Amino acid sequence: MPSFTSPDQEDDLEACVLRFSDLDLKDTRLINPSSSLKAELDVSTKKKYSFAKKKLFRDRIGIHRHVATQHADEICHQTASLLKQLAVTLNTSKSLKSEDNRNPLKEYLTCNWEGSAWLPDISCFSPDELMRGQGSDDGEVLLYYCYRDLEDPPRVCAWQTALCQHLRLTGKVRIATEGINGTLGGSKLATRLYVEAMLSCPLFKDYMCKDDFKTSKGGACCFPELRVGVFEEIVPMGISPNKISYKKPGVHLSPREFHKEVEKFLSQTNEEQSDTVLLDCRNFYESKIGRFQGCLAPDIRKFSYFPSYIDKNLELFREKKVLMYCTGGIRCERGSAYLKAKGVCKEVFQLKGGIHKYLEEFPDGFYKGKLFVFDERYALSYNSDVVSECSYCGAPWDQYKLCSTSQCRQLILTCPACQRQGFTACCVTCQDKGSGLASGPTQSSFKEECECTARRPRIPSELP
Repeated sequence: MPSFTSPDQEDDLEACVLRFSDLDLKDTRLINPSSSLKAELDVSTKKKYSFAKKKLFRDRIGIHRHVATQHADEICHQTASLLKQLAVTLNTSKSLKSEDNRNPLKEYLTCNWEGSAWLPDISCFSPDELMRGQGSDDGEVLLYYCYRDLEDPPRVCAWQTALCQHLRLTGKVRIATEGINGTLGGSKLATRLYVEAMLSCPLFKDYMCKDDFKTSKGGACCFPELRVGVFEEIVPMGISPNKISYKKPGVHLSPREFHKEVEKFLSQTNEEQSDTVLLDCRNFYESKIGRFQGCLAPDIRKFSYFPSYIDKNLELFREKKVLMYCTGGIRCERGSAYLKAKGVCKEVFQLKGGIHKYLEEFPDGFYKGKLFVFDERYALSYNSDVVSECSYCGAPWDQYKLCSTSQCRQLILTCPACQRQGFTACCVTCQDKGSGLASGPTQSSFKEECECTARRPRIPSELP
């Protein structure tokens, strides 16, 4: 019970205050006092004051004296109820504020960790509106990434899965403790709602902006399905983020700044003696159909080979200024960090937003040819330049197809004339195997053993 002032303590201001320490706030009868408190005040206390005022006392001082002496227990009970209610409200407010500062994701997904409570409202759109243009030029493909530390990737994965299914999006999303990476296709309405959801999420809104989402014509038809998963890396370089972190990348250059640096590099009379290296950190089949003029394009099949390529060719980068680029910028984040960690370069720069953003601003700039993309479109065209050739006749050609042998996943450049002659496999060996499999029972035992892959070293060593 709270302590009241005694007559000899009337001048002690501190003693006039009810002390929380005197209250038993664990009383189970006071768990939800708000409704009962009002009822008690209205029915009980109000009647006592009214009766005292009309029948017993002539002034308010007498009323208060009577209540203090005759009804102290009831007043204390009501006071305890009120103080408990205030204490609970105050503690809850502090707790929510603390949680918000410590971990935005916990507040964002507290109600429903699968994320269903945090999906955009699509009730005002018909199913036709949401899916319109998915299979035509009216649709859109999003490409984006965000490097930032995530404490609970599985929760983000559950939310992303629910979000993409909610908006009828297909594609791929990779989530890791180092961030998120996505390529998604759908209607323009669906992709717009997805971007809005990402930018309103407290986990990403301070790390991303609308300009971080690269767009191109396409739709849900560009991907066979939706795949959302948790991985160690959001782009597979094959080295733990704990060893090479995205937090120590090269210096970011805007497309305009990068354009000026490439222009300066190409204006040098002797590129071999230049103090600059223009480095393409993509795979060979990407740079084969499109690349910056004068670039060094490693003959690697996977980005996970890139670190070994750097290790074998460190002398190429010693005391050089390196201008690095990739499709959308994500591989440069880790690739430039790896190169910087070797300590041999004078400077390391990277193209912000990748080739994608550069071609939006400079479609007829120093990048020639098509931009390879990892979906069923294979390539995007921003200019009319053709820098590659048919694998069989050598005619200019840059439109990829999959090898005609169904078990082989190699891409092939074969022009229409060669296709009509039956040259539809990635190499002669694969073509012969494919013909034999058409009538033979050994299809299930087929293994990819192609000349085009066997003769390419896993980690090429560039000639000085």
